[in-house]
Amino acid sequence: MKKVLVATEKPFAPVAVDGIKNVLDEAGYTMILLEKYTSVDELKEVAASADAMIIRSDQASREVIESAPNLKIVVRAGAGYDNIDLTACNDHGVVAMNTPGQNSNAVAELAFGMMIYALRNGFNGTSGSELRGKKIGIHAYGNVGKYVALIAKGFGMDVYGFDPFVSKEDMKKDGVIALDSVEELYKTCKFVSLHIPANDKTKKSINYQLLSLLPKGGMLVNTARKEVIHEDDLMKIMQDRSDFKYLSDIAPDCLGEFQSKYPGRFVFTAKKMGAQTSEANINAGIAAAQQIVNFFEKGDETFRVNK
Repeated sequence: MKKVLVATEKPFAPVAVDGIKNVLDEAGYTMILLEKYTSVDELKEVAASADAMIIRSDQASREVIESAPNLKIVVRAGAGYDNIDLTACNDHGVVAMNTPGQNSNAVAELAFGMMIYALRNGFNGTSGSELRGKKIGIHAYGNVGKYVALIAKGFGMDVYGFDPFVSKEDMKKDGVIALDSVEELYKTCKFVSLHIPANDKTKKSINYQLLSLLPKGGMLVNTARKEVIHEDDLMKIMQDRSDFKYLSDIAPDCLGEFQSKYPGRFVFTAKKMGAQTSEANINAGIAAAQQIVNFFEKGDETFRVNK
């Protein structure tokens, strides 16, 4: 009987746990639930007997993977997977997966929630501005980007996109104007919604040169990863452009400097909140469980992220 560890320092909602258990029960698998653990040693001890593992923002580090000799697959319930040591997975024959698309709408809605909050000056009673008729650029047109485009069209915005891996024809079908370069995107759009992954090519790629292209009143909305931002350059643009605002669902390392120098020009959520809705929570957890079953029963590796 396969043992599936659900290891979540930040637990799934109870209804999501029930859904995961139902999927695993139907397959004849055993679910091991580890919630609110406080140490890596605790995780390693429980992982030792697991054939599969579901995590959220938890670290599937090399030492965790090496502590689980029976482990064949680890699934991150969410889109990002930089918390999985892919090299360690490769070294030990472990398949790593994510669950793309399951929290996309939640992330997109949060991006607009932050934009509206910033445009209305934190609802402090002063006059703000509207989204309608403004230009929004979508930097990376994946699952989240598609929802951003859909919502933006509902607000009456002009929608632009840049993604070298997505055809212009596909964007055009969604009513999105595809641009030829990332520089053109930033130069054209007052608002840019950022959805690139964090990897060796993208880390610190959002730099001063790029941000300086934004029109007057420019606003960068980052619901991707903080690692893609060049923080020294971010602070320089904050200093040089009093019209620029930065919104993110994860605070930068230089949070204190933002708070002391630039009140009213940023919005940061208390923690990474893009996927923090009950719907996304349920969808991603159940999808992770189903992917594990499909992997063992059918050899399905559709959402594999390591090679």
